[in-house]
Amino acid sequence: MKSDNDIQMKKVVVLGFDGALASAITGVVDLFAMAGVSWNRIQQQEIHRLFQVEIASAQGQAIRCINGILIQAHSAYADIKDVDIAIVPTIAGPIIETLQQNPELIRYLKEADRQQKVIAGNCTGNFFLAEAGILNDRQATTHWGFQDMFQTLYPKVKLHADQLISRDQHIYCAGGGLAWFDLGLHLIERYYGFELAMQSAKSFVIDYRRDSQLSYSLLKIGKPHHDELVQKVQDWLEQHFHEALNLEQLATRFNLTTRTLIRRFKQALDVPPNQYLQALRIEAARKRLEETEQAVDLIMQHVGYHDPSSFRRLFHKKTGLTPLEYRRRFSRRFYHVIKLQQL
Repeated sequence: MKSDNDIQMKKVVVLGFDGALASAITGVVDLFAMAGVSWNRIQQQEIHRLFQVEIASAQGQAIRCINGILIQAHSAYADIKDVDIAIVPTIAGPIIETLQQNPELIRYLKEADRQQKVIAGNCTGNFFLAEAGILNDRQATTHWGFQDMFQTLYPKVKLHADQLISRDQHIYCAGGGLAWFDLGLHLIERYYGFELAMQSAKSFVIDYRRDSQLSYSLLKIGKPHHDELVQKVQDWLEQHFHEALNLEQLATRFNLTTRTLIRRFKQALDVPPNQYLQALRIEAARKRLEETEQAVDLIMQHVGYHDPSSFRRLFHKKTGLTPLEYRRRFSRRFYHVIKLQQL
C-alpha cells in the first residue's frame, strides 16, 4: 500500500465558531478526510489519503455548536499554516450577533483573500465572507431563505440565491443546509478531477452535480402590506386561481382599471397580479405533486393550465425541475410504502 507521505496532500481548514452547525463542521471533515479512502476500501484498492483536514477557532478553544456539542479545535486562526482551502461552516445561531462576536474570523478571511487562498463558505456562513468585504462585486449564493437579508446588508455582492454553488475566482459559496456536501465535491473535483469526486459521492450515497436551490425554496408570493383592496384580490385569487382568468376580468371584478390593478399590486407586493397568480398555481402544483399520485396533466388542469408544454416550461423555470423530477424527489413515497406495509 502506498504511504500517505507519497501523496501530495492538500490542507483543508474548517474555521469554526460558537453557534455553528455541527454537521457543517464534522461532515466537511469526514468528506475530505475520506476522499480517496472510502471508495478504495469498497473496491479493495490501495488507499490514498488526499486531504489533511483540521479545525481552527479564534483562540484554539473548543467550539460550542448550536446543538450543544463541543468540538475541539486543532489550532487558532492565527496559527494556521500553508492552507490550501479555508471553509466557513453554517451560522446556525442569530446571524448578526454571530458576526459581531467573531472579528478574528473576519480578519482572517480578509488576509486569506489577500493571499488568494481558496475560500469556501456554506449556507449562512457566506455572511462572514460578505461581512469581510471579499464578496463585493463577486458572484455568490447563500441559503434561499436568507437572500433578502443578505441583499439588504450586502448590496455590492452579485447574489444568485437560486444557485446551489457559485464560484468567482478563488472564492466558492454554497447554498442552504447540507450543500456543504456539494461544495466539498466541487473542491475535490477542482484538485483531483471529476472521477474522484464521483467516487466520493457514490461512497457517501449522495447526488452530485446538483446546481440549483429552486426546488427547495418557497415561491415568493408577495410580502406583508397594508393595502386592503390588494389583500381582497389576493384572498379571492387564492380561492379561484384554478379558473380561467385574465387581468381585465380581474380588474372589473374589483371595480378597477387594469392599469390601476397592476400599479396597486406592484406597490404592495413588488409583483404584478399575473405573476402573483402564476406563483399561486405553481405552488398548488408542487403541493399536489408532493401529496398525491395524480397524473401531471390532471394536476396541470386542476391548477388552471391547459397547455402541457407551457406548464412544464414554467414549472421548470420556477423550480429547476420538471414536474416528474420534482415528484420523484419530494413525493411522500416513504409514507405510501409504510401504509402499504401496514395493510
